[in-house]
Amino acid sequence: MDPRAYGEDMTQTGPAPTTGVLLAAGAGTRLGRGPKALLPYRARTLVEVLADTLFDGGCNEVVVVLGAEADRIRSSTDLGAYKVVENPDWAKGMAGSFRAGIDAAAAGNSIMVALVDQPGLTPTAVSRLLGSHRPGRVTAAAYPDESGRLQRRHPVIFDVELRSQAAAAAHGDTGARSFLKAHPGLVDLVDCSDLCSGEDLDTKDQLHLLEM
Repeated sequence: MDPRAYGEDMTQTGPAPTTGVLLAAGAGTRLGRGPKALLPYRARTLVEVLADTLFDGGCNEVVVVLGAEADRIRSSTDLGAYKVVENPDWAKGMAGSFRAGIDAAAAGNSIMVALVDQPGLTPTAVSRLLGSHRPGRVTAAAYPDESGRLQRRHPVIFDVELRSQAAAAAHGDTGARSFLKAHPGLVDLVDCSDLCSGEDLDTKDQLHLLEM
């Protein structure tokens, strides 16, 4: 029996369990190759590899949020170890997927939100974020810009005390950005640049990210 199917805490130690929410609902229009979830990566698909990355890094359960071509993704991948939900309003923006993932997560869990278009994410980075998280706070992966200043990226952990507030504040294609901007004092940045790339795969000139 695979513990991932039931959300049993087999790996994470600490005060609060965390659900990894993988947002994979987009159609990949800018890239022009269909849903990014189905892009080939490490002899599998991007959505499969990243779902495993969240679990292997220490999340005690993983929720995958689908939208565009959800039936095709379900039939083309092996996500049976995880909870898969659909956002029927995926075309209206990320906010609906964000809320769908939080609603599907186990009650009492903090939430780690990750994007399916970040192939460079590693279990070690997930583990670092979980280990750095403090109760009542938001913890975000960060990467230095050209000046060396850390810039917030994904994944982002929303403490169990904040998850409902973040979901309520989400709108359009900004996800939880409005909540984060309204509460900058709650956000702890964790430099992950030595562990993985924080680049998003958005355009064809970034396809090299799939070769890492």
